[in-house]
Order: sequence, then C-alpha cells, then structure tokens
Amino acid sequence: MSSSMYRRQVTSAFGGPLTRAVKYIIVACLVVFFLQIIFPELTFWLALDPNRVLSRFELWRLVTWLFVHGDPLHLIFNMLMLFMFGCEIERHWGTNRLARYYFFCGLGAAAFALFPPFSRDVHIGASGAIYGVLLAYGLSFPTRTIYFMMLVPLEARYFVIVMGLLAFYFSLGDGASRVSHISHLGGMAMGYLYLRMGWGRRRLLPNVTDAYRRWRMKRLRKKFEEYYQKRGGGNGPHYTVH
Repeated sequence: MSSSMYRRQVTSAFGGPLTRAVKYIIVACLVVFFLQIIFPELTFWLALDPNRVLSRFELWRLVTWLFVHGDPLHLIFNMLMLFMFGCEIERHWGTNRLARYYFFCGLGAAAFALFPPFSRDVHIGASGAIYGVLLAYGLSFPTRTIYFMMLVPLEARYFVIVMGLLAFYFSLGDGASRVSHISHLGGMAMGYLYLRMGWGRRRLLPNVTDAYRRWRMKRLRKKFEEYYQKRGGGNGPHYTVH
C-alpha cells in the first residue's frame, strides 16, 4: 500500500493498520533481537559505545543501536509505542518523511549520549527515536487524549510536555539509572529542531542530479555559442539552450 493511501485512511484508535515504515522497523528490531539470543556478542558490536565511536570511529553504531534491545519487555514496550504513535504519523506524513524523521531523531539521541558524563555508558534501544515520534504526534494531533500512566487523561500536547520534562529531570541523574533518559531528551530535542526548521519539507542537501544537469546545460550553451560564432552567425538571432 502506498504512502498516499495511508494519508487517506482515518482511524479512531491509536495505531490502526500497520504502516510500511513502522512495519519494517518492527521486523528489523525483532530479527536483531532473535540474533542477539543466538549470538550474544552481537549486542556488543551493535550497541552505541561512545568510547568506540569517538576513539575508533565505529560510526555504524550511531544507527545500529536503534535495533538492539536488552530484554523482551524492553523490545515489546518500544515497539508498542512505535506502533501506537508512528503509524498515525506515517499516515499523516507519508512513509518517506516518517522514515527520515525517525532516523534523524535516532542520530540526535546518539549525539546527546556521546557527551560526558553520559559517554561512559553503553546505550541500546529505539526509545530515543520513538520519543521523537511522540513529539511529532503531540504537535500533529495536539488535542488527542493520551492516558498518562494509563490512568490520567491528558491532551497529546501536554502529554509530550510532561514526558519531556521527566526526561530532562531524570537525565540529571542518568548515571544512577539503567534507562538512557538523555537519549530520550535528545530524540525529542532533535525532532523539535527538525520540524521547527522545516527540514522534513525541503532537501537538507542540494540535489546532485539537478546540479549536474545545470552544469551540463551551461556547457552545451557555451559550445553552441562558440560554434555559432565560428560559422559567422554573430549578427543573427541569439539562441539559448534550456
């Protein structure tokens, strides 16, 4: 099913039909988790180890840590959160934009985790990117009701504020916790920057194909003008190649 079809669907509950990008992310996390069970050393090679990233430039860890989880409960909770909020955002935005945003938030979460004093810890899990998705949900559907701790009803915008404040508060004492609160905060902060700057609606880098095409047409125009002048057509009409 195409991303345009996702946007035309309307659901009254969280999650709804499983969308393409969310499905692929969930499947990838499940596959990696089962591989972790078979090959326990895989966790070591895929986790975000700041020391190895900064000193040995093992840059793949900036992405692979998003697919690694510590136990079944960790995996189930993260995938449930992604399903609940990510599918709705993907239907609203489209598949490509949601995928770009998800991994941008994941990279932002990794960047926060690389700074002292958090760089002494090894980080795993998709929650940094998922907190970014949660932020997008709160901004896209601010008046939707979410039950905080499954008890207190809050509008989505206030729910996101509460979760952000909690992430900030707990990140101050992250060294005493097994939960990487700083990556949660980083995912939300970079998600807000991404949306605030409008990066999801325009290219972050110039299009190389368009730049090459312009350069090529400029060269053809110059060659045509040189050829035209050599043939004595300097006094005739001027042609421009487009």
